[in-house]
Amino acid sequence: MEENTLKNPLGHAPVGKLMVKFAVPSIVAMLVSALYNIVDQLFIGQAVGTNGNAATNIAFPLSTSCVALALLFGIGGASSFNLAMGRKEPDKAAHYVGNSVVLLVGSGLILTLITQIFLTPMLRFFGSPDDILEYAKTYVRITSFGFPFLILTTGGGHLIRADGNPKMTMICNLSGAIINTILDAVFVIGLDWGMAGAAYATIIGQIFSGCLVINYMRNYKTVKVKREQFRIRMEYAGRIISLGTASFFNQIAMMVVQIVLNNSLKHYGSLSVYGEAIPLACVGIISKVNMVFFSIIIGIAQGTQPIEGFNYGAAKYKRVKEAYRLATIVGGVIAVIFFLLFQLAPREIIRLFGKGDENYYQFGISYFRVFLLFTVLNFLQPITSTFFTSIGKPYKGIFLALTRQILFLLPLIILLPMKMGIDGILYSGPIADLLAAIITVIMVVSEFKNMKRLEQGLQKQ
Repeated sequence: MEENTLKNPLGHAPVGKLMVKFAVPSIVAMLVSALYNIVDQLFIGQAVGTNGNAATNIAFPLSTSCVALALLFGIGGASSFNLAMGRKEPDKAAHYVGNSVVLLVGSGLILTLITQIFLTPMLRFFGSPDDILEYAKTYVRITSFGFPFLILTTGGGHLIRADGNPKMTMICNLSGAIINTILDAVFVIGLDWGMAGAAYATIIGQIFSGCLVINYMRNYKTVKVKREQFRIRMEYAGRIISLGTASFFNQIAMMVVQIVLNNSLKHYGSLSVYGEAIPLACVGIISKVNMVFFSIIIGIAQGTQPIEGFNYGAAKYKRVKEAYRLATIVGGVIAVIFFLLFQLAPREIIRLFGKGDENYYQFGISYFRVFLLFTVLNFLQPITSTFFTSIGKPYKGIFLALTRQILFLLPLIILLPMKMGIDGILYSGPIADLLAAIITVIMVVSEFKNMKRLEQGLQKQ
């Protein structure tokens, strides 16, 4: 094992240098994924207006579903691969790659089929009002054909990064986003295709990115992935799923909260001065802007995943802790920057996505300043959840992934508005964020103590 770590830079290169190598392309890849939605929202807001913005918010749970499946099989496969390589098991590592690719594509095809069959009831379940439904149907009916490519690109990027080529992950994602942006301008503004134009621009970019990933997988570098290793075997698929479940549940939790939130905004918005459309449109915009913040944080977390996974498998616990600490320091700085941006310039951000009346701006500003009050703490949970997955402790990662969204935020979104109306939705955010941060700190301190005991055990041998 020691000989293997000396050959692999993950086991001996400076952790800070490795973080830059892996985290920067990962951040770019995650940002590009977030920008797919933001670019569409920008053009739709200018060309279609508030109803178009509300429609993309209604469709957002499906985008979250794609990311959830991509992380389930992508992070699960990459974590399994890195742990196997750290233990000098290259044949198993190759099986993890092959099985992950098949699971990524297969899950995308199934999601496309389900969406096409149940499109209308699905969008109503997501909280669509009648006057928004046709906009959402137009958009989702087209974008659903890009789901397999989106899932392969997002999940396959983790496998490419695990192969030691984070720059290629960045290229795959960035190229599709550039195509999407250019075609949005042509289709939505130039040809006046509205929602359909944004949808076509999205799937063309996704197909291009997906094809780049497929081409890379044919020439995987670290191990030779043979045809038979693409055949699903439960021993490998089960391990992939177990290590990807934390990230998967984190996204699914976000989707569940988004659906409940949309329905709450629709109901309590209709009882307020804002009406149904304004809260849905504002929260759709702000959620996507907030995803820029989370994309950076998740990118940092994913950048540490190969370092933490390999070194934990190689019993180099000091390097594992060093990677985690560095990730939290950088994440904390990013969190402060976004906190200041959300508190000081909310109106300016909202204006980028189209114009509205004073009620539109009033609700948007309040949501930024109240719901996202504890942005300064929100870097802890994603980084720590990925940390537990990286070191092969998925159940702790799963629990942590569920704390903010399901255990705290979901009940608060349901209960507080019963007493406070739509303002109760605003105050549910900071309460959930604070409680989740406390749980995160307790869990990571406990795990560090456990690693210290493991280090002492190695010293005695």
